[in-house]
Amino acid sequence: MPVETVAGRTAAGAAVRAQEAGLAPRARLLPSLAAVYRAQLSRARVARIPLLFVATFQSVGIMVLMRGVVDGGSEARAVVAGSSVLVVAFVALNLLAQYFGQLRASGGLDHYATLPVPPSAVVLGAAAAYASFTAPGTVVTAVVGSVLFGLPMAHLWILLAVIPLAGAALAGLGAALGLLAPRPELATLLGQLGMSAALLLGVLPADGMPTLLQYARDLLPSTYGVEALARTFDTGPDWTAVVRDLGVCAAVGVASLAAATWAYRRAAVR
Repeated sequence: MPVETVAGRTAAGAAVRAQEAGLAPRARLLPSLAAVYRAQLSRARVARIPLLFVATFQSVGIMVLMRGVVDGGSEARAVVAGSSVLVVAFVALNLLAQYFGQLRASGGLDHYATLPVPPSAVVLGAAAAYASFTAPGTVVTAVVGSVLFGLPMAHLWILLAVIPLAGAALAGLGAALGLLAPRPELATLLGQLGMSAALLLGVLPADGMPTLLQYARDLLPSTYGVEALARTFDTGPDWTAVVRDLGVCAAVGVASLAAATWAYRRAAVR
């Protein structure tokens, strides 16, 4: 067969494939989200289990230390709720900021950019995987803290709402920090600072804080998840206030995930 014929057929085949690729429909959001979620969860299961143990051990250790200076009442509720949500902050905020910072620096975003998936699916899938990965440590911390401070555990089912909502808010913030940081070292630093803020402003009782720190606490996305969980330790929880706090946490989560999606688009085109 002449070389020209082979070359012609090859070119024609390439043109057909290019045309088909151009006409191929873009993947829908939900299937893309599910695929990214499964991939990230599988990766996190292998690489993040030791770090999840560290996060849980850290939160339990903080409660043991605070047990010496806090006897009970509203301060005990604040310590247990803040320490429980701190596990979410360690994984969803700190580790996700590092992950996206390294992904951007190593060129991993180019791989996702070539896939026919919406940018929101990449951000939401990674955020959901990291947030759901915090569930065991958060539950263990809440149970241990309730036993340690003698708090009722009848309403710990509220963690079913606190973990995904606080996780979404913190994961969106962590992803945005990692994607906007110009260097992975800076992304790591920002993630560490965010986790430190969640530690200082979330675990320590708010009543004894200076006014400026109380305002800063109101700006922290995890604060409303901490408040919702702390209210359920009361003998008669104010469910209206709990729902309000969870609603604010959900609104902040939507805003932070939208910001992370914008940051992903911005980083992917550079």
